[in-house]
Amino acid sequence: MLVRRLESITHLSDEERQAILSLPVKARVLKANQDIVRDGDKPSQCCLILDGWACRYKLIGEGKRQILSIHIAGDIPDLQSLHIHTMDHSLATLTEATLAFIPHESLHELVLRFPGIAAAFWRDTLVDAAVFREWMVGMGRRSAYERIAHLFCELYLRLEAVGLAGEHRCPLPITQVDLADALGLTNVHVNRVLKEMRGQGLVTLRSNTLVIEKWDGLIQASEFDPTYLHLTKRAA
Repeated sequence: MLVRRLESITHLSDEERQAILSLPVKARVLKANQDIVRDGDKPSQCCLILDGWACRYKLIGEGKRQILSIHIAGDIPDLQSLHIHTMDHSLATLTEATLAFIPHESLHELVLRFPGIAAAFWRDTLVDAAVFREWMVGMGRRSAYERIAHLFCELYLRLEAVGLAGEHRCPLPITQVDLADALGLTNVHVNRVLKEMRGQGLVTLRSNTLVIEKWDGLIQASEFDPTYLHLTKRAA
């Protein structure tokens, strides 16, 4: 999954692919809503998502949660811990997830041996920052309807790029509460917007699956421009 993710945004040689596949990992399965690493921790390993969904988040007063980003298979959401040694946010599962933990030491050796992989990780970090900027625009300037439509477009393309979506259909195993915490909305507001989208025939939600019935309509509703995802190719 890591190879798929990196090859969606850059090129890897056969030797680089094999080096990534040879990384020593310890796999674990975590239930939904479990912390992987917490704010203030000093981790010695990074977490690669093999299956399932996770999120970065911060807690503020009275236990209110702000989801900072949503992560899918192929992502290493705590890659920054290689160089920023104290976590300034938490990382948790949104669904049951299979995770591969890679020692920092092994990743440091990998990027020293393969500058191309180091560049790929750097590009991935820059794309991550671009997604943060787009989320900031959404939180500050888009309506609730536009925020949800925009996130649906983003998630679909990210999933498609690693072979987990197609034909405008993708998994969406997260709750309305998760969507609300990611978009700065209330659960009630999210529910109202989803009903409106279904009523207009834009999307269908069933059995943890999002079906985008009118892709062009969803793009128009959110003014979605995929440039910020910097995808070099779409999945076959």
